[in-house]
Formats: sequence, C-alpha cells, structure tokens
Amino acid sequence: MIGNLDLVTLQQIWWIICSVVGALFLFLTFVQGGQTLLWQVAKGEIEKSLVINSLGRKWELTFTTLVLFGGALFAAFPKFYATSFGGAYWVWMLILFSFIVQAVSYEYRTKPGNVLGENVYEGFLFINGSVGILLIGVAVGTFFTGSNFTLNSMNQVSWTNELRGLEAAFSFFNLSLGLFLVFNARVLGAMYLVNNINFTETPELEVRLRKACLSSFLCSLPFLLYVLVALLVIDGYGFDENGVVSMVAFKYLGNLLAMPAVLGMLLVGVVLVVMGVLRTSLAAGTNGIWFGGLGTVLVGLAIFFTAAFNNTAFYPSKVDLQSSLSIYNASSSHYTLTVMTYVAFMIPFVLAYVIYVWRQMDSRKIDMKDLADDKAY
Repeated sequence: MIGNLDLVTLQQIWWIICSVVGALFLFLTFVQGGQTLLWQVAKGEIEKSLVINSLGRKWELTFTTLVLFGGALFAAFPKFYATSFGGAYWVWMLILFSFIVQAVSYEYRTKPGNVLGENVYEGFLFINGSVGILLIGVAVGTFFTGSNFTLNSMNQVSWTNELRGLEAAFSFFNLSLGLFLVFNARVLGAMYLVNNINFTETPELEVRLRKACLSSFLCSLPFLLYVLVALLVIDGYGFDENGVVSMVAFKYLGNLLAMPAVLGMLLVGVVLVVMGVLRTSLAAGTNGIWFGGLGTVLVGLAIFFTAAFNNTAFYPSKVDLQSSLSIYNASSSHYTLTVMTYVAFMIPFVLAYVIYVWRQMDSRKIDMKDLADDKAY
C-alpha cells in the first residue's frame, strides 16, 4: 500500500515526520533552559546538585533527538542538508560544539581529578542552554527570511557571505525567534524542575523556580509577539505549478488562513503554554510541564508547517530565488522515501520505549538521597 503512494504524498509525509521530531526537540530543550537557570535559582551546593542531577537524567534525550532530526532531514531532504550544512557550516559547527561541551560537562563535572573545576563545566552548560538554543532559533528563522546561497546546475552550493551562516544572527526576526526559544526553554526548564524535584528539604528552591518560570515567560513575550506579527505581514517565498519561485505578499498569513488546522495548532499551543505557566507560577501545581510541553510541540509544528506547505519554499535563497528549496525539489527519490516509510513503522515502538524509560526514571522525585549515588552528575 505504501509503495503505491505518489512522490508528492511521500514528500509531505516526511516533512510531517521531520517536523514532529523537530517539535519534540523544542519540548526537550527544557534541559537547556534548566541549565541557564542554575545560577539564578540554586543557592548553595545542595540546590545546585539537585538541579543538575535532575536535568542530567534527561540530557541525552535532547541531544539524541537533535541528531535524529538531522538524520531524518539528511535522508528525506538531502539537498537541504547538503546546502545548509555545506554552506552555513559555522552556525552548525557552533551549535554542535555547544552540545559537545554539554555532554563533557555532565560526564566530568564532579569526577575526581577535575582540573578545570565545577564552575567551568557549569559555564559550558550555560553556553549550551543559551548560545546553542539561540543559534538553533536563528537557523530556523532562515526558513522565513532566507539564506545567502546559490545552486548551480550540478546542485553545488556557493555561499555568498563570508560569515557562513552566522550572518543570519543579524536579522532581527531570526534573533527574536532565537531569543524566544531561549526564554521558552527556561520556562519549560522551571516547569520540569518543579515537577521532578522533591522540595521537602529545599522549599526555597521551589519558590525561586516558580518565580523564574513566570519571569522567563514575561521575558519571552516581546519576542514571541514580534515573531507572530512579523509572520503576518512579511513577504514570503512561494512557487507556482512550474516551480518558479517569487516573492508573495503576506505569504505566511495566507498559509495560516489556507490551513486552518495549522492556525489552530499555533493558537492552542500558545494557550497551553500560558496555562502551564499559570499552573506552575500562580496555582502551585506540578504538572505545568505537560501543558507547556504539549503547547511547545504544537507551536513548533505550526512553524514548520507554515514554512513548507501551501507551495512555500522552506529554505529560500535571498540572492537567487530559483535556487530556493522546497520539500518537492529537495527530497530523496520515490524509492528511498518508500523504504524509509516502512522503517518509520518502528517509530511508535521507539516512542513507547522512551515513555517507559521516562516513567521508570521519574517513578519518584529526585531528592537528597540521589546526590550520594556514585552516578550523580
């Protein structure tokens, strides 16, 4: 049955799959957000250890999901992967470096013979949670603002800016999206820590985390509002039935109106994040992370769908419109996508395993006893 699907349907299915993985990654950035909260909320070594060990149980999930996202894009849309990673390599190298130092920090922060000291590794965690997430937001922003590349007849990429992708950080739209993701990660991090830590012996830590959730959300609002308003008014990159790319006025507003389900995802997602903040900051609840997490996933899906569906170039070129990439001219062959779709049937089993492991790890909240474990971070 899958083998009978046409190429266009397979291309759309695989953009949806990649979008789901990308949106899940945005939810899992609660780890990075929690890392940036460390110096703000943890007073003393005990509170610091509680925060780091709570986040340390989940840091691999974020990194693995990022790798899976890149792998899915490489397999399903290789021309995009080659263009972005081959041209804007400085921004991607910095992102990967920030995740490498995160892994090193969790592994060696408290190990004997640590010559750098715990503060250095905690600084690396802050870099991962701030610079790393900021640059990811900047990279996603180029789906709407465009990048500086051209492709020749052999699909060889030429980057026209010497900064090799870092120039995207000078776009106020891209920067605003990146800063929104940083502060939203902090919101999710505070929600997760409130849900995951036993505060019987550290009630002040709980108070500070709840305050940090609200303050981080308020900091995120200006950037979120700017991104949403900009999306409604900026011109976008559309293409006709012949694949000819042109600038279209109010393109992304038109996409949302043409796809009411996507608009509904965006609105419901924002409402759920607000509910999570209210339950965590004002109602003294502990399940705000599930409202905020689901809301973040829905907002992420809306962003990815708006960028690529309804005849939209999801990786546009600012210097040569006809070099712009869509899910239709950047994808793998029909055969490759068909085989990958059969393999994708394993995804539900993988998700079930992740959920099982998550529940096992969180069967009880982390407390002082866990800090004495030899495996403590």
